Amino acid sequence: METFYYIVESIESDYANLRRTDIESDDLKLVARALLPPEIREGTKLKYEMLQYTIIE
Repeated sequence: METFYYIVESIESDYANLRRTDIESDDLKLVARALLPPEIREGTKLKYEMLQYTIIE
């Protein structure tokens, strides 16, 4: 399985906009907050691996 890195760009109600940081991309990925760790905030860095998002420092 691949690993992807994201940063939370914005939070809108029940969804968060994530931007990839491991590649050059301006595209945002809309993800339901239910799939993300509950303590995320704008600017939180995330790792997506094995179908799970985790916060990284």
